[in-house]
Amino acid sequence: MTLNALTTPDPAPFLACIDAVAAQADRESDQNEAARSLSPGLAAAMAEAGAYRMLVPQAHGGLEVSPQVMMDALRRLAYGDGAAGWCAMIGATTGLLAATLPEETANTIFADPRVIPCGVTAPMGTAQRKGDGWTVSGRWSFASASPNAHWLAGGCRLVDEAGAPLLDKHGSPEQRLFFFRQEQVTRHDTWHVSGLCGTGSGDMSVEGLELDEAFSVPLGAAPRVRTPLYRFPTFGLLALGVASVAIGLGERALDEWAELAQKKAPAGSRRRLAERAPVQLALAKAEAQLASARAFMEQAAEEAWACAAAGEKLSSEHRRRLRLAASHGTWAAAE
Repeated sequence: MTLNALTTPDPAPFLACIDAVAAQADRESDQNEAARSLSPGLAAAMAEAGAYRMLVPQAHGGLEVSPQVMMDALRRLAYGDGAAGWCAMIGATTGLLAATLPEETANTIFADPRVIPCGVTAPMGTAQRKGDGWTVSGRWSFASASPNAHWLAGGCRLVDEAGAPLLDKHGSPEQRLFFFRQEQVTRHDTWHVSGLCGTGSGDMSVEGLELDEAFSVPLGAAPRVRTPLYRFPTFGLLALGVASVAIGLGERALDEWAELAQKKAPAGSRRRLAERAPVQLALAKAEAQLASARAFMEQAAEEAWACAAAGEKLSSEHRRRLRLAASHGTWAAAE
């Protein structure tokens, strides 16, 4: 399927592409876990399928899918392989910034439909004003998807020449997200973990890097693009993305366990685990809990999306339910 065909409002072709790369991620899972990063081939296939540009505006060549389609795509990818789902979530939510960046910059970064972005929002760096631009230094942990990324974003605190924080009109420290090219970043091999090994979430750093202000956005700035997706709360989308990955992992765990229970019997017994009533009850409860959590997330997203699509401002209740549903979904999957 060509990339152009993915711009159709019908999400079915896009989700079919996602299913194909989820199957590829499943097949490569062991090798990516051992390598502690997605293979370049898998990362490229995910880009080809549109996984990283789900939330990029159509005006900049993105798919601009609804939150519900994003949730479904991330859940399917995570079911195939958790690391693939997580990297897609990081890349897709970084793509949201295309709606806030200056138009020319957004075109520069996202013009190639195969571009892979990633980012760390936490303000672990500093940026000092230099002329019309900034001098940026910092080191960011948990830079998921960074080994295959073409552009990487890092959060920074703005400081004056003496290193003192610059304050906004409300007296709060000013923060910006800056975009770096892969060749401008030093990556550090710090990702030695027991879970989601394949995300390549090592540290990244820059030192004294001079950047044009156009390659940055103030943290929390209002999007320049005002279509419904960008009226949806950014951190609400991020929370739903994280939870969707967790739900996909939970669903795969249940299916793996059910398959195992068909084969295994306790020592000294001929009855398989699947034939035991307490096991059946526990599995049924877990399935219902996970399905209920997913339904709550979908309901909260649908309610908020209807409001955004109507051009209305989301209420604090919409935002509360989005975060509640996402938190609940993540905890349900973990349990």
